Amino acid sequence: MNQLGNLAQLSRMSLENLSMDNIKAQVHSLQNKLSSLRPPQEFFNVKNISKPANFSDLQSRVSYNLGYYSSNYALIVGCLSIYTLLTNLLLLFVIVFVFAGFLGINKLGGQGLVTPFGSFNTTQLYTGLLCISVPLGFLASPISTLLWLIGASCMSVFSHASFMEKPIETIFEEETV
Repeated sequence: MNQLGNLAQLSRMSLENLSMDNIKAQVHSLQNKLSSLRPPQEFFNVKNISKPANFSDLQSRVSYNLGYYSSNYALIVGCLSIYTLLTNLLLLFVIVFVFAGFLGINKLGGQGLVTPFGSFNTTQLYTGLLCISVPLGFLASPISTLLWLIGASCMSVFSHASFMEKPIETIFEEETV
């Protein structure tokens, strides 16, 4: 019972984060991230793709490219996440169902729900939501979906970061005596 109360408090805190000031700050942060996106001509420049000479070169390329193209990589992971949810519609339904259930229970403001079938308090509603969403969540196979997303993201990001050469300017900066 105490865990359900903590869950209700957590969902109330997430609703408090939906204030206009908080949303404006998040949008501003997102705009800053999007402004640091590298253009596609630079990101997909096949002239700068080569096999690293050794492990040291591979490490320096990955280290540099993860910082330089971080916004592009975040966009790739975001697109893969959307693709994952669109191909696993049951998981998308479970996520929307749980989110809508929390919002609906929180809109009651601690009052019970009165239906023609009876009256339910918030603890019973959270328990019902849990009893419905957990079996559906197991059927949606979120672990295999998450593992696929991690694998696909790591493969695409690290393969690009390891094969994309660093710009010539950075090579001269590293060789200062």
